[in-house]
Amino acid sequence: MLGFLSARQTGLEDPLRLRRAASTRRVLGLELNKDRDVERVHGGGINTLDIEPVEGRYMLSGGSDGVIVLYDLENSSRQPYYTCKAVCSVDRYHPDVHKYSVETVQWYPHDTGMFTSSSFDKTLKVWDTNTLQTADVFNFEETVYSHHMSPVSTKHCLVAVGTRGPKVQLCDLKSGSCSHILQGHRQEILAVSWSPRYDYILATASADSRVKLWDVRRASGCLITLDQHNGEKSQAVESANTAHNGKVNGLCFTSDGLHLLTVGTDNRMRLWNSSNGENTLVNYGKVCNNSKKGLKFTVSSGCSSEFVFVPYGSTIAVYTVYSGEQITMLKGHYKSVDCCVFQSNLQELYSGSRDCNILAWVPSLYEPVPDDDETTKSQLNPAFEDAWSSSDEG
Repeated sequence: MLGFLSARQTGLEDPLRLRRAASTRRVLGLELNKDRDVERVHGGGINTLDIEPVEGRYMLSGGSDGVIVLYDLENSSRQPYYTCKAVCSVDRYHPDVHKYSVETVQWYPHDTGMFTSSSFDKTLKVWDTNTLQTADVFNFEETVYSHHMSPVSTKHCLVAVGTRGPKVQLCDLKSGSCSHILQGHRQEILAVSWSPRYDYILATASADSRVKLWDVRRASGCLITLDQHNGEKSQAVESANTAHNGKVNGLCFTSDGLHLLTVGTDNRMRLWNSSNGENTLVNYGKVCNNSKKGLKFTVSSGCSSEFVFVPYGSTIAVYTVYSGEQITMLKGHYKSVDCCVFQSNLQELYSGSRDCNILAWVPSLYEPVPDDDETTKSQLNPAFEDAWSSSDEG
């Protein structure tokens, strides 16, 4: 650490390198925070979480009870033990409450004054955060599984929506109507995600075992259908042009948008090059996934070696994105975990489960002091060694 600081001071090291190394160290130390509770409001399982990207302070949750809750994650009490309080909620008595399970919540990416929610009640709702009233409601003919707004776009206000039907719908917040339909899938759309790198690139995952990348400006729409075999199997083979050998129910771009992670009910996770659609063939081993709907998983941001956090039964499995190594299993829930979200400013993780609880995972403050440098090296996780390497290769 002192070497890093002195090298940065003399201009020999990139200042960001120290930050990335410290972020990596913190992620590797994630543990259940016994000093922080998240107020329990939901009467059913937690399906979806989202932390607003402006301050990283407020979190939304959506539950199978149809309720939406807004939490303040900041410790205003300044006490070591505290509870993240629910600031407000759309409860069962609210006139605009969703009738059935809320599957996705998302903050408007540029402003905390607005958020969106979608539900099995066949609606996508746009909310005014200050009044907690709906500003707009989009109605669909089918159950809604997933929706997503682009985290980077300043050129459009399109919300991608995945439903029980095989068509991807694009709703324009400016006009208040569905402006596009993307056709190509054969079964329900379980997950949708805009690229964090390009305004118009969208990824969609379906129960038809396929993942498609779209440029929504193009008339034909679909750019690539991801192929787990990278084109090496005959088109006559049943699994040709499929991403998984089962339903694909989760999607997540890496924070730089250069790669896309997918999970499927074949108990596999795959990493794809998002520019050419190539399967990178990183092996994560068995990634247990028996969810019948969308699975919300997340990635780290700003680390030397990036990590992916995936609900795995009642635990959260943590893997290094590019090597596939499983780093740890975070244990604390006692029923299936359906969602998790990463707070990149503080390297914290929040998870929601069918046990009705939201748990906070924070970097461990305790670090054992080894006797000498050799002991340090022997105890470090390989990902950790890479992060703290002072050579030009690290």
